[in-house]
Amino acid sequence: MTVALMWEARAVPGRGEDLLTWARAQQLPAEPLRREFLRAPQDRVLVLTWWDAEYDAELPELPEPDGELVTRAVHRWRFESVGEQPAGPAGSG
Repeated sequence: MTVALMWEARAVPGRGEDLLTWARAQQLPAEPLRREFLRAPQDRVLVLTWWDAEYDAELPELPEPDGELVTRAVHRWRFESVGEQPAGPAGSG
């Protein structure tokens, strides 16, 4: 089974790049199958990690950043992969 962990934080205004740099520098005690970094307006950063594990397995997660870097506590979600759909021509599917 593949489990995806989502970690989302909102930086103090104007510090989104600092938060992204901080998130990229975090080392985990185990390496996920994949790790992806995304950003959005309002200085938000999202990190997705994919793991070959059971849904309720103990998995390493990114910590909370320093309180001076973020405006609120980190939001975390866990999802189970239910498959992929290949991209097709526009309008199909």
